[in-house]
Amino acid sequence: MNKLTKIGVSALAGSLAMTAVHAAEGSVSVSTGFAFASTTDENAPTGPYQFDSVVFSASGETEGGITVSAKMELDNDNPATGDGMDDRSVSFGTDALGTVTFHGHGGSSVMGQWDDVTPNAYEEVWDTTSGADSRIDGRSGNNLLTYDSPSFNGVMFKMAHQVDHETTAATNQNYDLGQYTDFGIQVSPEMVEGLTVGYATAELEDTTSTSIDNETFFVKYAVGGFTLGYQTHEADSSVAADNDESTSWGISYAVNENMTIAYGERDYDDDTSTAGSSSSEQHDSGFSASYTMGGMTIAGHMNTNDNVGGSTAATNDKESYEFALTFAF
Repeated sequence: MNKLTKIGVSALAGSLAMTAVHAAEGSVSVSTGFAFASTTDENAPTGPYQFDSVVFSASGETEGGITVSAKMELDNDNPATGDGMDDRSVSFGTDALGTVTFHGHGGSSVMGQWDDVTPNAYEEVWDTTSGADSRIDGRSGNNLLTYDSPSFNGVMFKMAHQVDHETTAATNQNYDLGQYTDFGIQVSPEMVEGLTVGYATAELEDTTSTSIDNETFFVKYAVGGFTLGYQTHEADSSVAADNDESTSWGISYAVNENMTIAYGERDYDDDTSTAGSSSSEQHDSGFSASYTMGGMTIAGHMNTNDNVGGSTAATNDKESYEFALTFAF
């Protein structure tokens, strides 16, 4: 065990001591790399950038058989704080009862975890392009509590809850004046190998008198080296302008154990009440590929996004790309 690992284990094991965890095991994982991208025009690159991440994790079991785990990440993706602390969480549970996790930072609700589950080899078709990442994904963030049930003959339940809320009226689909809770169910029937079906629902209190119901449904099927996926999202409100919907699909193919290629598309309709008049559906499509050899990964994607933000202006037809080289050890 190297010195860095010893430091990480000692610190995390010490914090777990209050929960009477015995024989805690810890690890440190490091990833670093660089990428170059274009976010608004394929001929206007934004320049290269570096990314780094150090994740400290530890886990152990109490005398009562409860598994307790802790994880925290240091990276350069959180410029709001000077110490570089990013995602961190603590979880506890058993194989029979499931797992409860408290995300002090960087938590994702069920809707957030399932914002796009269609297969890809690097990133989603709406990613990278400036202004194209509008999504119906409930609410996520800090101080988020999640629960994942064990699998009952292929059926798994999920839940997320967040007490923190906004103090002023909401201005978009992600704001919420009240406490937030969402639920999800995922089914992987044992009689159909490779098939996964999921559904999630949530409610956002966007103003003191109105709410927005979010829901998503997806189906994925893996056979041989192929994985196919289809997903729909819907936001339903009594205010017509807050009714949004999206439909996406994707297909990936594992060429071999190291290389994967993928293609996908998405149609996003922001404000369905104006469809065909003052706004138009945003159409996203993209191709991605990745190649892994040992701890090195070369990956990238090229996306085309038309009518970004629902605007038919020529300047809102965009193309973007991102290519990255990552090392993990």
